[in-house]
Amino acid sequence: MLDNYASLNANWSYPTAIRFGAGRIAELPAALTATGIRKPLFVTDPGLVALPIVQKTLAILDAANVEYAVFSKVDGNPTLANLDDGLAVYKAGGHDGVVAFGGGSAMDIGKTIAFMSGQTRPVFDFEDRADWWTRADPKGIAPIIAVPTTAGTGSEVGRASVVTDPSDHTKKIIFHPLMLPKVVISDPELTVDLPAKITAWTGMDALSHSLEAWCSPFFHPLSAGIALEGMRLVKDWLPKAVKDGKDITARSQMLIASSMGAVAFQKGLGAMHAMSHPSSSLRGTHHGLTNAVVMPYVLAFNAGAIEEKLAAAARYLDLPGQSATSFVDWVLAIREELGIPHTLKEIGVDESVLPEAARMAELDPSTGGNPVPVVAADYEVLFRNAINGRL
Repeated sequence: MLDNYASLNANWSYPTAIRFGAGRIAELPAALTATGIRKPLFVTDPGLVALPIVQKTLAILDAANVEYAVFSKVDGNPTLANLDDGLAVYKAGGHDGVVAFGGGSAMDIGKTIAFMSGQTRPVFDFEDRADWWTRADPKGIAPIIAVPTTAGTGSEVGRASVVTDPSDHTKKIIFHPLMLPKVVISDPELTVDLPAKITAWTGMDALSHSLEAWCSPFFHPLSAGIALEGMRLVKDWLPKAVKDGKDITARSQMLIASSMGAVAFQKGLGAMHAMSHPSSSLRGTHHGLTNAVVMPYVLAFNAGAIEEKLAAAARYLDLPGQSATSFVDWVLAIREELGIPHTLKEIGVDESVLPEAARMAELDPSTGGNPVPVVAADYEVLFRNAINGRL
């Protein structure tokens, strides 16, 4: 059945309304109508805006006589300046909703523009801490339609976004339940031209979400089950998607794995993400790539607390040996197969980031979900290991 990609077409209602299948971007005007959006701001990134997938999508809107504007001033690691610029365009154009089209950066800024469109407090007043989200006026949150073009972040099914705070260079998570898009159009045809290396990096991000969720000590059995299946899909389909970008079945399965990872990490993340955030803030590294690089080092650090979980995952993934060791061996093998560098030094992170990066990692919200308590001194060791390749 999986060889027939036409069978991978369905509507889901978990955790939001998802229209999944090849060619379903044609339903964007209908999705706008369903959500009551008459004049959307189309948010994408500068790398996509001139590409055929965006032009074809805008042509669909034109044919349906939808009035829209395009905003694409979005950095790879979204900033407060990006948000401010987008909000200015949104308000000046009298828009009433957002189409977030692209990878994680476009999703983050698009969702945050919609969230902030009717708020009076500054965005960092809504950081994901305690009950800060209750400070928001829910009537001031515009509806969002999400269209992912990468299979990694899963932000299309998330209730949060990430924005870099210029005051301290930290990535801050902005959260509100109504940031969850009203409709998701998940069309694998939009991902077929993604370069192989970006396919690999974003796919490993999806793996990191499911893996850290699975290892998190928090009790969330629904997310735990989703995490296991998400990891299996990455194992079975990511190498195929990287090898042949036109493989619609592989692209479809990775889009599913990406959404599953984002649902799963409601259970928690951990030190992989806590290390990745300061790396990208301080050195501009790609988020998914950084997660992939630090992955085995964090697994080694957590080994005593996660041995049984990794063994269970190895059994589910049907890995040779079906042990914690075989799971780590598989992580190292898929990294090598996909061309992931072994050290942070190879992607521009050296010991000059310490101890600042270690302090930032300790304060990162993801740290709270790590299976083993981690403080700045531990992160200094982890960063040095990952920089110098010491497993």
